[in-house]
Amino acid sequence: MNRKNIIRVSDVMKPNFDLVDGMDTVAEALRKSQATESICFIVDRRHDNDEYGLVLLSDIAKKVLARDKSPDRVNVYEIMTKPVISVNPNMDIRYCARLFENHGLGRAPVIDNNQVVGIVGYTDIVLHGIRDRLP
Repeated sequence: MNRKNIIRVSDVMKPNFDLVDGMDTVAEALRKSQATESICFIVDRRHDNDEYGLVLLSDIAKKVLARDKSPDRVNVYEIMTKPVISVNPNMDIRYCARLFENHGLGRAPVIDNNQVVGIVGYTDIVLHGIRDRLP
């Protein structure tokens, strides 16, 4: 990739994502899930001075299923990661990949003006940022 071909996070992110309330049970969050290919839920902020959270399906498997807990009795806030590291939609995907590597991330919400506008992961960066642009 040369400097003339900068690919931005906004070019590869998924604009569809599931935004859930931290007070929802895991079962409610799963029932509400609308985003296809969703492997995580973004947990909404409770107020302007709060931060977004994130729950991966692997969190549900490890913290609910593997511990034999009922998804109807575990709230999302109990298993979420918060605050979550986010990326700007104007970030170059090369820096996004470095950020993921430096912090052990696999995906992150894309936030613009304090609002989630999408979600991006390694798959999006590689498949849509590089593979789809190969000659």
